[in-house]
Amino acid sequence: QVQLVESGGGLVQPGGSLRLSCAASGSILSINRMDWYRQAEGRQREWVAQITRDGSTAYLDSVKGRFTISKDNAKNTGYLQMDSLKPEDTAVYSCNAEISTVQNVGTIITDYWGKGTLVTVSS
Repeated sequence: QVQLVESGGGLVQPGGSLRLSCAASGSILSINRMDWYRQAEGRQREWVAQITRDGSTAYLDSVKGRFTISKDNAKNTGYLQMDSLKPEDTAVYSCNAEISTVQNVGTIITDYWGKGTLVTVSS
């Protein structure tokens, strides 16, 4: 059974930085892509960033130049470095990953979600 666990959230002042981690555990063959989403209170979930297996990245326009997504294949962990944080970045941040695992019937590709970590940007 694969699990995704986020960490690194917390309270930070405007202009500050946080680094979120998303650790995948289980019988993982490969992480094909990883995305970060966020959901602010009373708002719909919003896609933030993506990194693919070959390292290609994409970002929500409002976080470009401030957030950086990366991964460590050896650790099956993805990261979201968030700099120059603004109050409007306050949200629960969750990771989503498409992961290949080896099962008795062969290779299975499944989408997984973590439970999220709260980021609060406030003075």
